[in-house]
Amino acid sequence: MSKKTKPAPNTRIADNKKAAFNYFFEERFEAGLVLEGWEVKSLRLGKVQLTDGYVVIRNGEMFIIGLQINPLHTASTHVNPDKVRTKKLLLHKAQIQRLIGKVEQKGYTLVPLNLHWKDNKVKCEIALAKGKAEHDKRDTIKEREGKREVERAMKSRQR
Repeated sequence: MSKKTKPAPNTRIADNKKAAFNYFFEERFEAGLVLEGWEVKSLRLGKVQLTDGYVVIRNGEMFIIGLQINPLHTASTHVNPDKVRTKKLLLHKAQIQRLIGKVEQKGYTLVPLNLHWKDNKVKCEIALAKGKAEHDKRDTIKEREGKREVERAMKSRQR
């Protein structure tokens, strides 16, 4: 008997590192993604960019725009891949209605945080976020640099 090897649970495909710098996160949600076959194959090879992506709500449905999945050069000849195609997000209707109410409030937006595998399905973690002001971004940079200096001091002290 042969056992099928499964990928590690919740394996990350791509992260949106700019999101944590530009936004404060209020709530996080996990949504399914409607993809085509060639997109899944490209995701397996990590040919994706999430940093320019954002989420919109149209007619009670959620879509992710700006998620760039680069097609493989070995893609089928009968498929015309569009690497910046708008992709539909799958959430429960009650969750979408709740998010519509929150997004309509001033300053809130929906931001994709990462793409990951869950039970052999691609999931997108999205966050209800509020934009950071310029001084908040400067505070984030100072905090990050302070942590680096402490780590350097600890490393040099251990030698």
